[in-house]
Amino acid sequence: MIADDRLIVALDVPNAIEGLKVAETLGDAVSFYKIGLGMLTGGGLALANELKDEHGKKIFLDMKLFDIGQTVENAVRGLAQFDLDFLTVHGDPYVVKAAKEGAAGSNMKILGVTILTSLDRGDLDGALIKDGAIDDLVVERAGKAFDAGADGIICSPNEAARIRALAESEGRLIVTPGVRPAGSATDDQKRIATPAMAVESGVDHIVCGRPIWRATDPRQAALDVVAEMRAAAAPNA
Repeated sequence: MIADDRLIVALDVPNAIEGLKVAETLGDAVSFYKIGLGMLTGGGLALANELKDEHGKKIFLDMKLFDIGQTVENAVRGLAQFDLDFLTVHGDPYVVKAAKEGAAGSNMKILGVTILTSLDRGDLDGALIKDGAIDDLVVERAGKAFDAGADGIICSPNEAARIRALAESEGRLIVTPGVRPAGSATDDQKRIATPAMAVESGVDHIVCGRPIWRATDPRQAALDVVAEMRAAAAPNA
């Protein structure tokens, strides 16, 4: 099998038509796609269903839900009917608990967002987030999300090894955006790492979008990322 489920390609394009073009170009090189909030009004759910039902792909719906508990529970219950694979919510314990209630009876995994990989300490200061090193805050939020029942968490590769070392991470997923092959533009990400570094840190899935679908040969770019991940994992196989 060419594709590797550990690679999730982010379809951060304007609409479902463009997203489907990317998926068709990548073909059997990619088996897992992330559809985010930016595409929601551009047919994102329709694309998720088409990729899932007609192309056999796995789907990560990146909504980062955050609201009062009952609203989150209701929203997740509605999304669970689409038989998607991953859904993100903010990692606050009450949000995670509500999302797990909404996902009950489905196979959809709830992933708690720790701190966005586009943020640094200066951004947190501006948002009045408590003092402390950003990696310490991420690890703390991850532990609380696990305790609340999260199936996994979202963090940068920089914090993944410390989170994997938590006893609470046993059997849970670590998914890392902010992954950039060596030489790629950082775009809007601030806490980044290469695919190899991410795998060596103990992550289960990496998310990579623009460095793949903006490449001159997107399919080959995806295969190169998969090859790098497999090479990094080989010594531990």
